[in-house]
Amino acid sequence: MTTALQPPLPSHPVLRLRLAAHSGMPRPIDGAWWPRSYDLLTELPKLLAGLPRKWGHITSVTVNGATWSEVPGRMLVSNQPVQLHRSLATSAAHTIVLLAPGRGRWDLLVVPPDTTAEEAEPLMEAAAADHV
Repeated sequence: MTTALQPPLPSHPVLRLRLAAHSGMPRPIDGAWWPRSYDLLTELPKLLAGLPRKWGHITSVTVNGATWSEVPGRMLVSNQPVQLHRSLATSAAHTIVLLAPGRGRWDLLVVPPDTTAEEAEPLMEAAAADHV
């Protein structure tokens, strides 16, 4: 009898992020992020670490203040300061805005953490699709 070894579980859960292909044309949404919780202090460093290097250093992040738990004025991410802003606009309830000076602005759809995989997958796919 042989025993199949299970691969070890990753020490860090895989970042659930889908980004649209860069086309040079402005887009209303640049992709989707599916965090595991509404704890911004835990989730944001993981998101920023998983972004493409060409986006540069994100210095400012705006989230919906009614959606996320605690949102301090700023935090250190990889020893770099990041300004955090709260928006109460209902039009941006499920988005996060990332700014990198001299590089650009990216708006990501935030899929609620309690969304099932069956519900999240089409949302993430649509946010990253070319026809958005």
